Amino acid sequence: MQKRKLGNSNLEVSAIGLGCMGMSYHRGPSPDRNAKITLIRKAVELGVTFFDTAQVYGPFINEDLLGEALLPFREEVVIATKFGHNFENGNPTGLNSRPERIRQVAEESLKRLKSTSIDLFYQHRFDPDVPIEEVAGTVKDLIGQGKVKHFGLCEVGAQTIRRAHAVQPLTAVQSEYSLTWRQPEDEVLPALENLRSADLEFTPEEWCDLNHALSKIKLQGDRYPADLEKLVGH
Repeated sequence: MQKRKLGNSNLEVSAIGLGCMGMSYHRGPSPDRNAKITLIRKAVELGVTFFDTAQVYGPFINEDLLGEALLPFREEVVIATKFGHNFENGNPTGLNSRPERIRQVAEESLKRLKSTSIDLFYQHRFDPDVPIEEVAGTVKDLIGQGKVKHFGLCEVGAQTIRRAHAVQPLTAVQSEYSLTWRQPEDEVLPALENLRSADLEFTPEEWCDLNHALSKIKLQGDRYPADLEKLVGH
C-alpha cells in the first residue's frame, strides 16, 4: 500500500483509507460487531492505516467499535474523529463547537478509542455561533496538552479555512467532491494548496449512485455494454 503525507504535516497515512460511518450509522442494517471487527482488522492486514469515524456515528458506538478493533494495532494506524454536536437521549440535537464542548468530546472520544491522543480531530460542521478562531484555539490547546495531534475541518469555505489556519495550522479539510459536485475546485482546493494543507474527499462516487446504477445494468459476459464502457472509460 502506498503512503501519503497529509499536506505539510508529518502525518503519514495509507493512500486508501477506510471510512467507517456505514458500519454504525446512515447506511441501514449492518453486520454484527464481530464481523465488523474482522473487516477492520483485515483492512489493516491489507495495508490500510487511515480510519475515519465521528462521535455522531451511532452516536458513539462507531468510535467504540474502532477502539476495540484497532487496539492491537494502535501505534501503527491513524484514527480521525470529529466533534461539533450536542446530544439528547442518544440523538443529535444541534451544533455545538463551544470550547468547553470540544474539550468534553475530546475526553469522551479518547476513552472510546482507547487512545492517549487523537491523531486527527475535525470540526464536523461549521458552528455559526462560535468564531472559528475560538475553535482553532481550543484544538491548539488540546494539541499542546498532547491529547490531539492534528486539526481538521469539514465542509467549510476558503475564508473559514484561512481564519482557522492562522490560529492553528490545518492538517486536512474534508469536503464532498465528486464528478457531479466539483464546487471545491473554485476556492477550497486553491486555498488548501496555498496553505499546504491536505484535501480529503468523501462521496467520490456521489453517494454510491454510480455503483447503484451499474448494479442494475446487465453484463455482457464479464463486461458492461460497449457504449457504457466508452462513457466511463473502462
